[in-house]
Amino acid sequence: NSQMHFTHYITSLTGCFSGSSLRCRRQLWDFAFAGADIDDSLLPRHHDFTLSLTGQVAQYLAYAKGVIPRTKKERTMVAWWIGINDTGDTISSNVTDFDAFWESEMELYFGAVQRIHDSNLASTHLFVNVPPGERSPSALGNDTRIAVQKSRIAGYNTALARHVKQFQGCNKDTEVLTFDAHEWFNFALDHATQLGFKNITGFCECADPTFFWLNTGHPTEPVHRLLADALEKQLRRAT
Repeated sequence: NSQMHFTHYITSLTGCFSGSSLRCRRQLWDFAFAGADIDDSLLPRHHDFTLSLTGQVAQYLAYAKGVIPRTKKERTMVAWWIGINDTGDTISSNVTDFDAFWESEMELYFGAVQRIHDSNLASTHLFVNVPPGERSPSALGNDTRIAVQKSRIAGYNTALARHVKQFQGCNKDTEVLTFDAHEWFNFALDHATQLGFKNITGFCECADPTFFWLNTGHPTEPVHRLLADALEKQLRRAT
């Protein structure tokens, strides 16, 4: 949830790119907000206008829960992808105990997840972890930033995996799925040539399909399509 990455990959996955969601074969209701962190109480807003994950969930419950047409919960999946901004924004923070910090993040994150679960929206929750941001153009060339960002992401993903298991253990009626975006991005970058990418260190805000990166932190449309294909294959195997 809450990432520009999320919006691109989930539209590719569902095929619901524009117009009314009701007209899509797979309806998509996207509450993600670009630049979001998990909660404003832990990190300053990425942008002044950004709405946090907890804020997005509060808005859904207050304004959308009783309005958006809903199919049977057995046919509905809630997808969560957040943490890219959180791990990046901590680089300039004054946090000293990151084990405690990630635990605070997860308590707020899964408090929001639990509220959505308790709203009886869906029987399936999908959690996506944070990809290797240290391999993006924003970090390349800066050994210190690479090491710090790699450490932050590892800590976050470890805490996420632990809380996903806890959530599953506390909600036996829910199917919990995960997708390892960290592993997938490493694979894609390691095999970029075979996938058709010629440039994985620079970026181009253009339609050149040989670039992996659109800007310093976001991949191009061909990457999103490949990611969506990989995720759909995993979901099909799971079902």
